[in-house]
Amino acid sequence: MRSAIFVIFLILLGGGAFVAYNSFFIVHQAQSAIVFQFGEAKQVREEPGLYFKTPFIQTVEYFDKRILDFDLPPEEAIASDQKRLVVNAFARYRIEDPLLFYQSVTDESGARDRLQSSLTSDLRSILGKSTFTEIVRDRRSELMTEIAKSVEQKVSAFGMRIIDVRLTRVDLPEANSQAIYERMTTERQQEAAEIRARGTEQATRIRAQADRQVTVLIAEANRDAERTRGEGDGERNRIYAEAFGRDADFFAFYRSMQAYEEGLKSDDTRLVISPNSEFFKFFNNPGGTASASSPSTPGANSNGSRTSRAVQ
Repeated sequence: MRSAIFVIFLILLGGGAFVAYNSFFIVHQAQSAIVFQFGEAKQVREEPGLYFKTPFIQTVEYFDKRILDFDLPPEEAIASDQKRLVVNAFARYRIEDPLLFYQSVTDESGARDRLQSSLTSDLRSILGKSTFTEIVRDRRSELMTEIAKSVEQKVSAFGMRIIDVRLTRVDLPEANSQAIYERMTTERQQEAAEIRARGTEQATRIRAQADRQVTVLIAEANRDAERTRGEGDGERNRIYAEAFGRDADFFAFYRSMQAYEEGLKSDDTRLVISPNSEFFKFFNNPGGTASASSPSTPGANSNGSRTSRAVQ
């Protein structure tokens, strides 16, 4: 009898625990909850804590209260300057009204579908009004804010609030990018060729000016050198004339020695001249006076002078 009573007690205790377990639910700080009874929403719990529900009749659905991320798959858009763009974007949103959210999209999967549709539509519409340069550089921040506001107006009816929309990548398709890269390369090459041409022109102008200055400097230097040389020759002739005036015999002897040195060098020069000529007067007579004509001898020429050959 006691064993039966103990078994019944355990059964009742287990059943009570099971009923108690299904009668309470906990809402965490990062969650909100909706209590449903036969599919109809009865309560919305957004504050964290322990709550009671009718067991086996009421059910609880939990929703995340934190900021959620949604990555948009790559989408194509056409800018106002007819450039095709590949756009990557993401949105951050939060469930503001759990009941409206559940009634509109049911769960996060449905919310993502609605969010993708709205974000894609607004992204193409707003980017289509701007040029490629504005999207990439000039008005990118403004366009993201405008897209976020437009999406916010649409998804607010689903119990969601858009926190932010960001364009992570805006680029041209691969084929267009290659064509633009080649065009940019050609433009840079043309620019480089133009800069080189201007540099060559300036170098030629500078070189011509330098050559002209060099020519002028050389001409002036030659002029000054000739003037100095002429002055030196004049001074030399004056000194020679003065020396000649002092001792004519010594000056004649000195000039004859110079003539001998220049005329009798060790080369192939041949002189055919009479030994009694004025040129050899210092060889025939140290005093420098010409000797009397010698009588004709064999080998003499028709006018009685002897022919000699001096080879030095």
